[in-house]
Amino acid sequence: MNLPTDELRTRLHDRYFVPAENLQGLSSIDTVFHYQLQDDAIVGTYAGGRVARGNLIGRATGPDTIELLYHCITTDGELLAGWSRGRVGAGADGRTTLEFMWGWLAGAQGDGESRYVEVAGNG
Repeated sequence: MNLPTDELRTRLHDRYFVPAENLQGLSSIDTVFHYQLQDDAIVGTYAGGRVARGNLIGRATGPDTIELLYHCITTDGELLAGWSRGRVGAGADGRTTLEFMWGWLAGAQGDGESRYVEVAGNG
């Protein structure tokens, strides 16, 4: 098992993110994700836009890569679950970026790619 590196921990722990690009996904610019690291696990919550409430759990798979499982209930009462694999990086402005490939496991079909950016003034 890969343990989160100090940089990964710094870039994710207690940080907030919003989608920068998620053309095929459920989340929108109104969806805010809050990531935390608890021991060796990446955990988080998200809500906003069509997402009434969601949770995620994951792990580090390399020095700058992670994988997540997530589930949510939408504002229409749909239960959805999916997976993602991604890379944690930094934008030109120094804010943390997340780039994911993802797919649905239950409640919806399809897959896609998405990008997220840390909320300015975070941490």
